[in-house]
Amino acid sequence: MFHGIPAAGVGGGKTSNSINICIHVLNLYDNMAELFAVVKTLQALEKAYIKDCVTPNEYTASCSRLLVQYKAAFKQVQGSDVGSIDDFCRKYRLDCPLAMERIKEDRPITIKDDKGNLNRCIADIVSLFITVMDKLRLEIRAMDEIQPDLRELMETMNRMSNMPPDSEAKDKVSLWLTTLSSMSASDELDDSQVRQMLFDLESAYNAFNRFLHSS
Repeated sequence: MFHGIPAAGVGGGKTSNSINICIHVLNLYDNMAELFAVVKTLQALEKAYIKDCVTPNEYTASCSRLLVQYKAAFKQVQGSDVGSIDDFCRKYRLDCPLAMERIKEDRPITIKDDKGNLNRCIADIVSLFITVMDKLRLEIRAMDEIQPDLRELMETMNRMSNMPPDSEAKDKVSLWLTTLSSMSASDELDDSQVRQMLFDLESAYNAFNRFLHSS
């Protein structure tokens, strides 16, 4: 699939350097494969939405998640050989015009400029869930680095008038907002708290997706 990546040779006293080159090449392949898969999945989602195979709410949530994943994946491969997503698609013969349109607009097709738009709320909620969980996985655990995003997540969910006030997603986010509010700005979550918070946010995110499927 990916051409133009030099193979690493092994010989003489250069074994260590060769191993390092091999690891770098393997990581590069893995990152490119991930980006390739995200773009292809986004293309498939766009086609499914056009054919009415997914509901607008399901589409908005899935598309928002894929756009966040695309940004993270592209950062891993961006460099001298790949300056833009257009370069990547040309180089590896990736024909996904619908996905490219979504990427360039940087929002699901269901989202308008209106801040009160329901689909805008859905997209923002998905993005905020992923942002907070990614921060925790990157060991960013200070109260003042986690709480603002979590508070915005709660406020955005509250703007969805059709979302029950006692939903599992709201309950779990509210619980952690209370915990963080009792901490000083410089206080950090310990390993046990991070693990539990990740578990609770994953559960809340899944509960939010179940709500979208049922609504």
